[in-house]
Amino acid sequence: MNSTPAPVEASPTAMTHRQILQAMSGLMAGMFVAILAGTVVANALPRIIADLEASQSSYTWVITAELLAMTATVPLWGKLSDLFNQKLLLQLSLSLFIVGSLLAGFSQEVGLLIFSRVVQGIGAGGLTALAQVVMAAIIPPRRLGKYAGIFGAVFAVGTVAGPLIGGVLVDTSWLGWRWCFFIGVPFALLAIVLLQHTLKLPTVRREARIDFLGAFLIVAGVCALLIWVTLAGTEFDWISWQTAALAGGGVLLLIAAVVVEARVPEPIIPLRIFRNRTVTLTTVASLLVGVAMFGGTVFLSQYFQISLGKSPTIAGLMSLPMILGLLVSSTVAGQIITKTGRWKVYLVAGSVIMTAGLGLLSTIDVDTHFGLLSAYMAIMGIGVGMLMQNLVLAAQNDVPATELGAATSVLSFFRSMGGTIGTSVLGAILANRVATEMTRSLTEAGIPAGANESGGGGVPDMATLPGPMREIVERAYGVATAELFLVATPVAALAVVAVLFIREKPLKDTSGMERLTAESADSAGTAASTVGVG
Repeated sequence: MNSTPAPVEASPTAMTHRQILQAMSGLMAGMFVAILAGTVVANALPRIIADLEASQSSYTWVITAELLAMTATVPLWGKLSDLFNQKLLLQLSLSLFIVGSLLAGFSQEVGLLIFSRVVQGIGAGGLTALAQVVMAAIIPPRRLGKYAGIFGAVFAVGTVAGPLIGGVLVDTSWLGWRWCFFIGVPFALLAIVLLQHTLKLPTVRREARIDFLGAFLIVAGVCALLIWVTLAGTEFDWISWQTAALAGGGVLLLIAAVVVEARVPEPIIPLRIFRNRTVTLTTVASLLVGVAMFGGTVFLSQYFQISLGKSPTIAGLMSLPMILGLLVSSTVAGQIITKTGRWKVYLVAGSVIMTAGLGLLSTIDVDTHFGLLSAYMAIMGIGVGMLMQNLVLAAQNDVPATELGAATSVLSFFRSMGGTIGTSVLGAILANRVATEMTRSLTEAGIPAGANESGGGGVPDMATLPGPMREIVERAYGVATAELFLVATPVAALAVVAVLFIREKPLKDTSGMERLTAESADSAGTAASTVGVG
């Protein structure tokens, strides 16, 4: 096919530090919104489900719906960012988040609430994928480490503040749980305005072909697998016809997606990027980090509240050592990477330290002193801070500018999917170990295991339990939480192996949009009769 080459708007020049910070203000507000969506409802859900007179399965789906939609749509947003104006896509994702938040806040029945969480998840998927794509577009890899700490700060604040804000809103009579959804709206509106005024990106005009069949197969296949790992072990057995249908169907859909993606001119996930050794290894490492970190740490709050008897607010504050470790290490490592240009050593050190932190956390129990627990959490946070953002940096540095969106979204996608898988599988391990420990303790105490309601798979209300029974429950959750980290430790060790094989390459000194302009100009000069396809 003959056509004129893709024209590009005026060639961009390198942005100053002040311009980058101004552009990042909107990005960070958007990222905060995405993180807040997943954390602010944690402490509010029991009240929400009670007020809407919904079931325990609805409780699960209010959480799962947002996570599924976010994980499944990340690759789609990443591909769209390679085809269309990234600022407009960011503003669209924020608009979707606002619509979902308003629908959730005004929900009068659980069906609408679950649907609204899907809309929120689609918007959050866009924010998750696009924020890092835009960062790579405006900041050269050599300078990117300098700004990684800001991402860490937003992640830390959103993670810690979310549950605290949710708890305060629920306990404030004149606000209530609906404000857990409304509170993100002003941040999203602010982000839209800031992006409009501060973010200037070139638009490459070229023919866009969206692979709708591939998109459908990817989303359907991923959703089937995520629904399986989310519900298996609780709603049905791991070995059951439901497992065969969901897991088998999901695998078949993804195989079909691979066949389609290999043949279409504009695939959602360009399979050729996996020929790049760095992209493949960082993708594997991101998946393993998701399983180990998210799957393990998501249950720490439950350990604080049940085993240690702390309130939701105090439980949120107790995770500060881990968050501070993440923030400090990501900031310091980013600054050093910018000065030296060396980055692999921080991937290796981060993965080793994260593995060590998980191993230390596998030794905790109900009697562990908080000082020791804080040290263990800080060690794990330091490792994660060195590792997570720098995996993205390594991949972005090693792909053409036209594939920045695809490569970045693939890493985000696999990290999110790893977190979902880890949370589900480790959650099943937790439930089984708690039941086993409580049965053993009750038998030793001469109490029939079936005589209590706490061993039936639900989370016990510690305030209503008599003293001896409360001690049994506290010890059971302490033992089970330690086992989670013991299982997560070898998974993290595999991430060490993956990063060891990544080949260190010099960091580029040009931003994504400068490289894109150069690549487009080169394409125009050498193949004037060929359509430039990214």
